[in-house]
Amino acid sequence: MAESSTHPDSAPSPDAVRDHIAAADRGGLGERMGMEWLETTPQRVVARIPVEGNTQPFGLLHGGASAVLAESAGSVLANLNAGPGRFAVGIELSCTHHRSAREGWVTAVATPLSLGRTLVTSQVIVSDDTGRPICSARLTCFLRDAT
Repeated sequence: MAESSTHPDSAPSPDAVRDHIAAADRGGLGERMGMEWLETTPQRVVARIPVEGNTQPFGLLHGGASAVLAESAGSVLANLNAGPGRFAVGIELSCTHHRSAREGWVTAVATPLSLGRTLVTSQVIVSDDTGRPICSARLTCFLRDAT
């Protein structure tokens, strides 16, 4: 999964990436939140969660759920750009919550802002079913050697 877009001959297919993420997260937070992976390429990662089951006591989408969704999407994007033998770990997440959601799904779209040798910074927009922004986030990941 950590193959970079600069190595197209050895990069896994988007379906293989989604299957890998789903298998790796069995029993994890993403699975408990109902996270679904819709698109996984080095240029764009799209994931979503249902609002139901991810709310705070007043029935609104929990801000932490938006943050988990944003960090998950941005981390996958960073790993897809890490390069062979490398992986990404999140070091900074900043979220601004714009409005709430009470039902349906929220979808995160992560795109790269900066692809460096040791850092990847992603912009992540979380939107509701009508396309209205719920949260905007920025995630910076540090790229490490797997050895």
